[in-house]
Amino acid sequence: MQNPSGSTGKILLWTGIFFTALLWSAINPRDRLTWLLEVAPALLAILVLALSYSRFRLTPLTYWLILLHSVILMIGGHYTYAEVPVFNWLRDYFDLARNNYDKVGHLAQGFIPAIIAREILLRKQVVNGRRWLNVLIVCICLAISACYELIEWWVALLSGEAADAFLGTQGDLWDTQSDMALALLGSILALLLLTGTHDRQLSKIGE
Repeated sequence: MQNPSGSTGKILLWTGIFFTALLWSAINPRDRLTWLLEVAPALLAILVLALSYSRFRLTPLTYWLILLHSVILMIGGHYTYAEVPVFNWLRDYFDLARNNYDKVGHLAQGFIPAIIAREILLRKQVVNGRRWLNVLIVCICLAISACYELIEWWVALLSGEAADAFLGTQGDLWDTQSDMALALLGSILALLLLTGTHDRQLSKIGE
């Protein structure tokens, strides 16, 4: 049986990091509309997690990955993905063509949803056996990535020039394709690196 006091401490730590990052992100962002668009998935995530916590508690690994993804979104929202200072420095130091922070975000867009999808599929027994599990997880992550690219396109159509910071293409003709390729890579890496840890934590559910 889990230690209630230990669980409470982890919840407080998790929420403390989330809201501290959110508050920092919201203070004088480079563009308010871009900030709202970028952090919206994190705000939706914490709402869903709060509503589902008592009925469908996730593994610690999944919660911490969601927090990591949320912080990535908040940093991108604060600066815009094309202007994150550390990646501007990396661009200049290595003479790169662009700021590549958005590529970190798209790698995470495959890496983190892969574990979330894996947990739901296994615990809800959606897949009968594990032969097709990894294939389905990768397909789900690619679908999420494609949906996000469609959302970016719709935002661009609706808001015109105001969408430039949200899209973050930086003149890259193949930006959409490389974004989806990184999400694919992220999902595969997550399954290769975290399956063992995730299985161990899943086995403790209900103990």
